[in-house]
Amino acid sequence: MKLKEIVNAFHELAPFNLQESYDNSGIQYGEPDKDVKRGLVCIDVTEEIVEEAISKKCDLIISHHPLIFNGIKKLTGKHYTERALINAIKNDVAIVSVHTNLDSVVQGVNEILARKIGIENPDILDKREGLLKKLVVFCPSDHADQVRDAIFLAGAGQIGDYDCCSFNLQGKGSFRGGEDTNPFVGNKGEVHLEEEVRIETILPGWLQKDVVKAMIKAHPYEEVAYDVYPLENTYEKVGMGMIGKLKAPMNENDFLNMLKEELGVPFIRHNDFLGKEILTVAVCGGSGSFLREKAMNALADAFVTADVKYHDFFDVKGQMLLADVGHYESEQFTKEILYEIVTKKFTNFALLISDQSTNPVRYF
Repeated sequence: MKLKEIVNAFHELAPFNLQESYDNSGIQYGEPDKDVKRGLVCIDVTEEIVEEAISKKCDLIISHHPLIFNGIKKLTGKHYTERALINAIKNDVAIVSVHTNLDSVVQGVNEILARKIGIENPDILDKREGLLKKLVVFCPSDHADQVRDAIFLAGAGQIGDYDCCSFNLQGKGSFRGGEDTNPFVGNKGEVHLEEEVRIETILPGWLQKDVVKAMIKAHPYEEVAYDVYPLENTYEKVGMGMIGKLKAPMNENDFLNMLKEELGVPFIRHNDFLGKEILTVAVCGGSGSFLREKAMNALADAFVTADVKYHDFFDVKGQMLLADVGHYESEQFTKEILYEIVTKKFTNFALLISDQSTNPVRYF
């Protein structure tokens, strides 16, 4: 198995283009064409995780949090990041991280957290805008089907749960080829009118290169006339956080007890009880306090996240229950997602889930 094949499997579900600007998801160490035979899944890459990988004869570590967030200027072993990386390099253990891009997709970190605490049919809380583009191409009528099919096969034409979506308009195109042309129809040096179809479809921006390439390959013309427009539409399948309803309402005390049990946390930081039932719940794994206003505007009864600052609790006073369950605790199930992505795609690849917690926080 090539390392790049594993990376591509993650890219299909959670495109690396979706990662935040501060993030460093993708290959941390290893050549894309490197052969890998056995992998270890974890949340964080620590010195202990690298040792575990070596002891279990794993030549690949797949983590949620990247080992390298900032640039490394020296490898002296002064910091744990450097020591872990040095050991991985010495033992040729590749490292791949899938972080905020997995936070941003429907089947990612927040979906599994929502499911674990009993939220039914969760939807993305803060949907992203400006990710979509419109492709318009003109082609002869007799070749419209093959061009359309190529565009769809490359990933365009998806709207919600519908695929193969396009708008088609019949018309006439005109052109005149120069002396060095070899026109598919008509004669060079003569103005030609051809019955053509204007095909319009939608696509995520990160697929533009692949879609255009497939479209041009399927198109019969020597020079293909097409346009790509940026759209401001909301992309329903990409964004941060999730929101949905519990199967039945719970009082605040029972709700927090349920969180403690399902997430395995010794205690939960929260604001004052409001004396109302909890039914609509928003979640964001990791540091999600920036979504508290979105959660309130969506009329969430409770918002479950981590790394909430002192003054953030004031902001939601009297409006919803804000529960800080811990960073690691809110993302602990990400290992299951990473494991499932790889094992479903590559049934013969040996993959293990780390048996140690990398949570650096202790409770007294």
